[in-house]
Amino acid sequence: MNPPATPAVAADAPVGALRLLLVDDEAPARARLRELLADVADEVPNTVVGEAADGVAALAAIDAGGVDVALVDIRMPLMDGIEFARHVRNCAQPPAVIFVTAFDNYAVQAFELNAIDYLLKPVRATRLAAALQRARGQRPVPSAALSALGQRARTHLSCRERGRLLLLPLAEIVYLKAELKYVTARTAARDYLIDEPLAALEAEFAERFVRVHRSALVARAAIAGFVRAEAADNATIGEGDAQWQVILTGLGERLPVSRRQWPQLKAFARQLAS
Repeated sequence: MNPPATPAVAADAPVGALRLLLVDDEAPARARLRELLADVADEVPNTVVGEAADGVAALAAIDAGGVDVALVDIRMPLMDGIEFARHVRNCAQPPAVIFVTAFDNYAVQAFELNAIDYLLKPVRATRLAAALQRARGQRPVPSAALSALGQRARTHLSCRERGRLLLLPLAEIVYLKAELKYVTARTAARDYLIDEPLAALEAEFAERFVRVHRSALVARAAIAGFVRAEAADNATIGEGDAQWQVILTGLGERLPVSRRQWPQLKAFARQLAS
């Protein structure tokens, strides 16, 4: 599911040097950072161990190990820098993150108050050296600081499986179902276990998912229709017996709709029927 990434660790990395990953969708910006990093290498020993043009490729490189600091642009396609910083916390060895931006309207004060560093483009060598010094031993980005930035809703969910970080595009998720301590994210292909509360996912992705009962959210785009549940199929789910079931596009299974949620779903059902 994740795109292949260049190996994150350089074979000739000097002992004690900070291992850096440059993340920016513009190649000239990455080249400029490389030049500046070479200029400050005597003051702050460093080596660039990899580059990435978006957050998805950067996460794959970091999960391979060997990155101390990621210099990350904020505005990027596919996955921006803020979402990247949220997912990087799930890596086995998350690096420190220094944001790089051409804009000063990303709540700079939030960076400072939460001990997160940032660099404004065009980046200056003295400022870069100071940021690298501050980044030593700082990982990962505090979650409170990320919340203060007012980031857009994520495009992916992340989970760890067999020691690897997996990124799951929101567009592929048919439903989210709470089970014990985890949430199962169901796609047309398989299930994934997500370590996030269902209520928080509902709040973040309210436009994409609709609640059908206490323990399940369904992607609005995946709802093909509703049918009355047969008596033998009715499931007691803590909110009264289900009288309706939701038909899911691309899946043979159906999910029960609770009595409590059905009044809110009626209008949606009428739109599908019309």
